[in-house]
Amino acid sequence: MELWVVIPAYNEERSIGATLRRLAEQTDADFGLVVVDNGSTDTTAEVVRAFADDHPKLDLRIVPEREKGTGAAADSGIRHAIAAGATHIARTDADCLPGPDWIAAVKRAFDDGLEMVSGPLRPRTDEFPLKWWERRLLPAVIGLAATFGRFRPGNQDPLFLGPYVMMPGCNVAITADLYERAGGFPRTRIEDVHEDRALVNQVRRLTTAYGLRADVVVHGSVRRLRAFGLVRTLGWYADHRYRPDVVDIR
Repeated sequence: MELWVVIPAYNEERSIGATLRRLAEQTDADFGLVVVDNGSTDTTAEVVRAFADDHPKLDLRIVPEREKGTGAAADSGIRHAIAAGATHIARTDADCLPGPDWIAAVKRAFDDGLEMVSGPLRPRTDEFPLKWWERRLLPAVIGLAATFGRFRPGNQDPLFLGPYVMMPGCNVAITADLYERAGGFPRTRIEDVHEDRALVNQVRRLTTAYGLRADVVVHGSVRRLRAFGLVRTLGWYADHRYRPDVVDIR
């Protein structure tokens, strides 16, 4: 198994260092890493290059993608990894902290026969001081979104081979073969299409070998929740019923 991790990044100079450090500290260090600079106007690329210089044992590459969008950036990164020899790809985002055993857990899921896997998305506690109820807010939002997804009309089709499972783009892994057969992430902007949902539904037409694992854990940023509030955040994830003036919260 040759596993690569892909991170799309846009103006993440303040956040991506923590993400890279968490990956450099994984219990299983046998993976390649691609950061896709999605047209950043800040020093994101410089931060990544400096990190690579300071961690020569980490196979870290930076790939430019001028076409704006998380879907486009993730797709470019994954296809770069596949061209470099990746047989399996994991994706997280530049404002997220994978658990210390994330790589090992992803590999275990693949070894058990899954072709696509995700797991819990928990709130980061290092960005803002969080009260005890706020620590439970992000999992609650994700749980509501997952429940909505099971009943969402767009996720219902007799051609689907298995049930809808919410797999956030910041915590998902897939085999290279299935990614290519499914057509990959749509090359879209996040404000137009939730590219992770689109890929899940493409996969559901091909196989039932996908699912969730409790040990595939990523801690996600709460900055969007803080900026939008609970109701608007739910509206954003529910087919963009809420459309903010500023999507890229930094």
